[in-house]
Amino acid sequence: MTDSNIISTFENVSFRFGSAPILTDVNLTIQKGDFASLVGPNGGGKTTLIKLLLGLHKPEKGRITLFGNPPEKGRKWVGYMPQHLQSDPQFPVMVSDVVMMGRLSLSLRNRQSQKDKELARQALAEVGMEKDAQKRFADLSGGQRQRALIARALCVEPKLLVLDEPTSNIDPRAEEQLFEILHRLNQRMTILIVSHDIGFISKQVRSVICVNQDVVVHPTSDIDGALIKNLYGSDVRLVRHDHRCDESGHSHD
Repeated sequence: MTDSNIISTFENVSFRFGSAPILTDVNLTIQKGDFASLVGPNGGGKTTLIKLLLGLHKPEKGRITLFGNPPEKGRKWVGYMPQHLQSDPQFPVMVSDVVMMGRLSLSLRNRQSQKDKELARQALAEVGMEKDAQKRFADLSGGQRQRALIARALCVEPKLLVLDEPTSNIDPRAEEQLFEILHRLNQRMTILIVSHDIGFISKQVRSVICVNQDVVVHPTSDIDGALIKNLYGSDVRLVRHDHRCDESGHSHD
């Protein structure tokens, strides 16, 4: 019987490109309702892990489930937001068109139904961009583009939302707005954020999935300098959102 509180499991999963091992003996469980950040150095295996999760790669060994199914069947409940939309910046695609792309694989005969249009409208409203539907996507700010791409992912009515580098190329205010939106969405769906930069971790994140060929999961409170040095192989700067400094010393929220 499938545990309804488990989104995905990796059981002793390994994967390699040619003779190069990318992931080795990965054991991972993503729980329903989690807000997790998947971090690690470039080339550490983050993208490969996501492709395995979505059934775009097959493991060399081990077993993966997604909503109790093989990944290629379970991924219909996953909304994915890429880091960048691959499009010609001169092509006059509207925000509403970008959001509707999220319905293409689900719509019968690739035709827009009234339900598709309503879901797109609701998704734009949920990220605060309903009034921007007829703007050119190329004219949006970095933060607005990220929110539009989240709206596209929401069109599939996901149970799991996967975001790739959602804070890249946006200013601090836009980042704050983004995490306010994600905090609301996390009330009804599981969220997984992918990043190479451990320093951006929001106070909303509950667990950190560290990936560098192997995979280890930590609560955010366990992230310290020694763990980061072990993960990245060198000292890096860490931002703690639950940590404040003043003249009298340190305090924690």
